[in-house]
Amino acid sequence: MPHLEGDLRIHPGARFAILASRWNPRIVDALVESARATFLANGVPEAGIDVVRVPGAWELPVAARALALAGRHAAIVALGCVVRGDTRHYAQVADGASEGLMRVALDTGVPVLNGVLAVERFEDALARAGGSHGNKGEEAALVAIEMADLRRKLQELV
Repeated sequence: MPHLEGDLRIHPGARFAILASRWNPRIVDALVESARATFLANGVPEAGIDVVRVPGAWELPVAARALALAGRHAAIVALGCVVRGDTRHYAQVADGASEGLMRVALDTGVPVLNGVLAVERFEDALARAGGSHGNKGEEAALVAIEMADLRRKLQELV
């Protein structure tokens, strides 16, 4: 088998979905904007980017599954933010969303990028949404482009 890896190459007609939680809008909106800008900067036309909003991180896997099964997107970028509180709810939501997104990717074969921030403090989220630690939206969009290209290469082997 040849050496294969994805490239930052957009295939003609490729569509990408940005699936985002409405919870913690200051953080998530910054992630969405960065993901959109990254797709555009890498050659995805505006019409090739769909943005879908859900109430919170818990709802991301259900919407990701619907998008993946529709078969219109080369990859899905899921974005959200869960900040630890005083209850176990944080762990349940963060872990459940992460496991659900992975399950969608494995069950459908569509790359689903987990850009859900699970942080201790709001300041940690700010650092990952355009602050000192970069922007997870940008990172997830770049990986989505690469994985869509790799998936296409892998499909050509079969």
